Amino acid sequence: MVTRAERNATDPDLGVLSGRLLFAVQRELFATLAAEGFDDLKPRHGAVLAYLDEGGVRATELSRSSGQHKQIIGTLVDELEALGYVERRPDPRDRRAKLICPTGRGLAQMRAADAIMAAIQRRHEERVGPRGYREFKRVLIDITEHQRGRS
Repeated sequence: MVTRAERNATDPDLGVLSGRLLFAVQRELFATLAAEGFDDLKPRHGAVLAYLDEGGVRATELSRSSGQHKQIIGTLVDELEALGYVERRPDPRDRRAKLICPTGRGLAQMRAADAIMAAIQRRHEERVGPRGYREFKRVLIDITEHQRGRS
């Protein structure tokens, strides 16, 4: 009989594989960000930072995009606001709503994170070739969106 540990070593399921990829990318991203002066960020902050736009975004959109509950997003926004990465501003399209907007420090972090992620992606594209990497991303996007539609 094959144990779960053996199966995960030789034929990992989708959850194990996606978790390994996520955690490995997060480790590299946040270690590099820390080395560049953003050492107060934690991987959990990625649920907000990865979806933040320069012009701001509503918390409900952050929740939808990241797949996190609105309460979790609210807590993360509170933390990032205290750290000086974001601020809440009235939404000019609806004064009752708030936009989560990056501060100067938030914009600097966004630029750094974009450059780090571009380098990670380039490295993998070089390993498997441009066509292989495009196909990998196409299939991964398809599987991800199909799975999100089921939950």
